[in-house]
Amino acid sequence: MSRPIRYGLAFLAIVAFAAPLPASAEMPGADWLTPAQTKEALKSAGYSEITKLEADDGHWDGEGIKNGRRMTFDADPRTGAILGEVPVE
Repeated sequence: MSRPIRYGLAFLAIVAFAAPLPASAEMPGADWLTPAQTKEALKSAGYSEITKLEADDGHWDGEGIKNGRRMTFDADPRTGAILGEVPVE
């Protein structure tokens, strides 16, 4: 094999292994509330606006406005109940 081809193949192998893998978002489970249902539960818990809601590590993770303050929260995927919330500083 000629030197240019060998170097080209080596370069392609390095690029293939060095390329970052695509991030895969976690998918909600089959028994989870829909995002719309979860937002309704969060509004019942005092949130006036939900700006982010995504499945993360077995629960809903999000951001929103509660009592005029921007908050981050974790919500139960089956009930929409707040598992924890922290003000965004």
